[in-house]
Amino acid sequence: MLGGSVYIAFIRFAISLTGTIALFSILAKSRFDRVKAVVCYSCFSAVLLTLACVWYVTDWESCARMVAFVMYLCFAVFAIFMSRDSVYLTIYKLAVVFYLLAVFLVGALEISILFFDRNVWADIVSRIALIGLIAFLLNKYVRKSVKDFGDYVESEADKFSVAVMIICMLFGIGYILNPGLNKEMTFHRIYQILMNFFLTGTLQFLVFRFYLHVGKEREYERENQLIQMNYRLLERQLEILEESVESGKRLRHDIRHHNAVIAESARRGQTEELLQYLQEYDRELDRGTQQVICANTAVNNMLCAYTRKAEREQIKVMLDVELGKNPEIPDIDLVAILANAYENAIYACIEVKKRLEERECFIDLMLKRRKNKLIITCSNTCKKETAPKGGKTGGGFKGGVGISSIIRTAKKYNGEYDFRNDNGVFVFRLILSMQE
Repeated sequence: MLGGSVYIAFIRFAISLTGTIALFSILAKSRFDRVKAVVCYSCFSAVLLTLACVWYVTDWESCARMVAFVMYLCFAVFAIFMSRDSVYLTIYKLAVVFYLLAVFLVGALEISILFFDRNVWADIVSRIALIGLIAFLLNKYVRKSVKDFGDYVESEADKFSVAVMIICMLFGIGYILNPGLNKEMTFHRIYQILMNFFLTGTLQFLVFRFYLHVGKEREYERENQLIQMNYRLLERQLEILEESVESGKRLRHDIRHHNAVIAESARRGQTEELLQYLQEYDRELDRGTQQVICANTAVNNMLCAYTRKAEREQIKVMLDVELGKNPEIPDIDLVAILANAYENAIYACIEVKKRLEERECFIDLMLKRRKNKLIITCSNTCKKETAPKGGKTGGGFKGGVGISSIIRTAKKYNGEYDFRNDNGVFVFRLILSMQE
């Protein structure tokens, strides 16, 4: 602290607090709209600056030692209320802002001490310049990736590692801001400050890059899972097409025999036999025609493909699907959920049949629209010990893309989901919110 009148102190406090709010606003998502956020921060700043100036006048020594920490702690509590992020993600962003606060506070003081003989106005101008530079760099190079980084930290990081990381950064920054270091001007002091800045900043950068890398790897993994799922769907469709082609060839080959039988029955006047034969002929033709389960083409094709596979495995399938041609949810997301659930159910039944061939397996799939909700339930035979673990499939679901993919897609639509093993019957329930 360079001293000066209370008016000078007020200007420095105001610049530091405004800079801190501006930097935090770049990194964090506000709970309120812009106008309301500005009003809240303005009222908070007015109260905090008034109290800081009263403290400065009342006890200059303790204010010089502690005002930066106390003002920042007050701001941190208020920022948690203002931020829309989760609490521990907000605390991480506050730690980043704390580091940036140390940069422009200590940086401005050092510029004033080293080059301007402790001039107060040099400190003030340097603070403004450093805050502007940091805000520009954040806005240009960091802001776009902060959203993805926050999502990755929330989804990939455990709270213990985040807590340790924040504590390490706070200790490093606290050492930098220790007012006892500013009493004597030595090369050793400057070296300590620079090393602390470098190490703490490097820690910030490495954490940022690490979670970005981990998050992107997860995204690539999920994309690969979707590609695999689409590949399997195409395989099922090709199987159906091949069956239809073979059936058509066989029917065309036998058409002469059918005509001969029909003609002979007609000549003999065997009406009953002819009608029975024609009914059997119609059933044979229907086998080559794809079943219409619902009006949505993508969902219908997927359900037909997996129903054929289930029937080949001698699994009893019950479908209750009520879905319009154009649901509000994109086909790719809806197919991802249903295909995962259906395929997991098929593999669970196959696992059961490997142990007990005589056991009858079933899959009961229901999809219905209720006002602005889409309800999906899937029940199937499974091993009694099968249970979802950590959002991933259990031992009876080796072939599935994974329950985690269902959860991820459901979260996009504020879905509520539930998985349970009811004594050898695996039950999956999901409710998705759709626009009116």
